[in-house]
Amino acid sequence: MLTTTGTLPMSRRHWPRLLAVASLAILGSYLLYTEHLVREIRAEAQVHTRMYALVQRGLLSLEEDGPLAALAGLQGAMQELGVPIVVLDAQGRPSAVANLPFSPDLNTAEGRERVVRYARRLARQNEPIFEPGAGVIYFGHPPILRWLRWVPWLQVGAAVLLLWVSLGLIRADLRAEREQMWAAMARELAHQMGTPLSSLAGWVELLRMPASERAALASPEHIAREIAADLDRLERVSRRFELIGKPPALTRVPVAEIVADLERYIRPRLPRLASGVDLRIRVQDPALAVHGNRVLLVWALENLLKNALDALAGRGGRIRVAARRAEDGWVRLYVTDTGPGIPPHLRDRIFEPGVTTKAGGWGVGLSLVRRIIVNVHGGRIITRPRRGAGTVFQIDLPGDDAAARARRRRGALGWLRHRKEAGAGLGGRQAERSASAPAGY
Repeated sequence: MLTTTGTLPMSRRHWPRLLAVASLAILGSYLLYTEHLVREIRAEAQVHTRMYALVQRGLLSLEEDGPLAALAGLQGAMQELGVPIVVLDAQGRPSAVANLPFSPDLNTAEGRERVVRYARRLARQNEPIFEPGAGVIYFGHPPILRWLRWVPWLQVGAAVLLLWVSLGLIRADLRAEREQMWAAMARELAHQMGTPLSSLAGWVELLRMPASERAALASPEHIAREIAADLDRLERVSRRFELIGKPPALTRVPVAEIVADLERYIRPRLPRLASGVDLRIRVQDPALAVHGNRVLLVWALENLLKNALDALAGRGGRIRVAARRAEDGWVRLYVTDTGPGIPPHLRDRIFEPGVTTKAGGWGVGLSLVRRIIVNVHGGRIITRPRRGAGTVFQIDLPGDDAAARARRRRGALGWLRHRKEAGAGLGGRQAERSASAPAGY
């Protein structure tokens, strides 16, 4: 059964709704704007069609004033297009105007001057037309062009809005995941510290008893050993969480030592954690070593083993831990069990904080494993169903040889950059050296 812990922030719950509303609003505005442009284009097409019909009527008319009536109708149809037009005669005086944004008065000098100034503005929009016998024709943009100019700005604005909302959603998800991760780690810390603290509280109560009663229950040496063991467990827990909170030092760690620490911890607890479980650990080559942190790697494998033991609780089964050499100097570890396996719908999310298959689980163990393997050690971890039944966790870690090669490669790149900079600084002197000069000359 899947249980997800933690309460999502209110803003994170609202982000998808806000994104959906913004997307619908943008889509609706596009539809309305496009519909408006379609209506404007259809209106212009109707006017052009009517103009063509007027020309044809003037050409085919047998009446004496037919051509003049057609021209008058054509002029009226042109005014419906809304294109501003100014005609200046050979002397530069306005002789005809149409669709101006003001009411021109061609009978006054001031009115004519205003029209001439507007004609200069139209000349900056479109190249004037020189028509012999008529003068110079200035014209502006059709009204639909002003609407079309807003389309790129609307597209850019919509893209910026969606990008902003998407980035906000991603940041909210990352922040919520971090908060959920730290909350789960705090619960895990409290859980791991609870057992030794409870044990210490019991030993303190025992020490408060009268010496005669205490002697019958435990000797002072036994009490001291148990208190030392509890303090050692507390120190190990605090050390682990200290290392997971900052970049730890990575050194050469033999795989045999990691699995030995793991076995020393698990073996004594095996009957209590899950009875009837057969645990076997095998390392292909005792010389196998990884570049990592011993404490954190043991913790990661310990969490995987506890996860396998929980899966086998009450039913028994087998757990296998194996390590072998992989390609390119990497080391591959397997942790397999014969439990019920991970439900298919959880396999892609099993490493997320708060996701667990256990009723009442906190979903922190496997997320810690991924953080240790991937974030801290630069490794890889995948899970897949075991043939027959159960689960396989496969871990790839950079071996000591792979890490050494990476360090040498980084060193070589740094040396090449240094040589390049030094060569650029020497300038012409380096160019004067003979191409046949021996190395190190």
